[in-house]
Amino acid sequence: MTRRLRALDGANVLVTGGGSGIGRALGIAMASHGAHVVLGDIEADAARSAAEHSTAGRLDVSSIYLDVTDREAFARVVDQIVQTRGTIDFLVTSAGVSMGGPTHELTGEHWDHVRSVNLDGVVNGMLATYPHMVEAGRGHIVNIASGAGLVAPPFVTAYATTKHAVVGLSLGLRPEAALHGVRVSVVCPGAVETPILDSLPPASLPETATSPVTARAYLSALRQTPVDAVDFARMALRKIVKNDPVIIVPAPARALWLVYRLSPKLTLRVNGLLAKKVQRDLIDGRS
Repeated sequence: MTRRLRALDGANVLVTGGGSGIGRALGIAMASHGAHVVLGDIEADAARSAAEHSTAGRLDVSSIYLDVTDREAFARVVDQIVQTRGTIDFLVTSAGVSMGGPTHELTGEHWDHVRSVNLDGVVNGMLATYPHMVEAGRGHIVNIASGAGLVAPPFVTAYATTKHAVVGLSLGLRPEAALHGVRVSVVCPGAVETPILDSLPPASLPETATSPVTARAYLSALRQTPVDAVDFARMALRKIVKNDPVIIVPAPARALWLVYRLSPKLTLRVNGLLAKKVQRDLIDGRS
């Protein structure tokens, strides 16, 4: 264990979206280095199962029901942890939803759904946790955004919009938070093997003219292979404890970001070709 990873020993961690995917993998990785981890998730059974699996391996992991879109409920969860543990050292905002398909077919309800989880859920976490961290003079907010929050691909406009906002929130807060001893990092994953790859919009949302496009189908069209969530967590955690401001893993996602920074015009041209491919392979055949 490196010196930086040893800093996790005894740390109090709250992870949203901790029942599966990146949240679960990061939470368990942090617990394996001695952290006290609470996995919060609206899917309470999934969070409980993850916690039970971890405690069977002698890790200090518990679970709690958490709807990140409920600001008051989020605040109550944070207050409960602070009263029990004294502080929250790490907040990892991993709860998220995906939404793919032609933008002109998305209704306000679709946008509200994506925004309420991906952006409002992060804001609610900050509002609940950041004041406690400022008072304590320490803490680390780790917001999980996406590679789509740095380079926006076509046909995931609502998703990319929220993830860009999370990047902006994180980078804007970071220098201000540093004045109070609080750290802020934003993680921008590339393709990671998680349940969100196969998720579809809730049945409560209006139907669109074409069948929804899953993230897995989208990645398949691009011939991208997701990395294992455990491997991703290991790579990301080493950068988190280093307090890197923007954490982009795996390597292909970082390479795409660097190309975009060097030549936005070239990246937009490539995205134009990508849009045609997605329209042809995934949209037209689903009408």
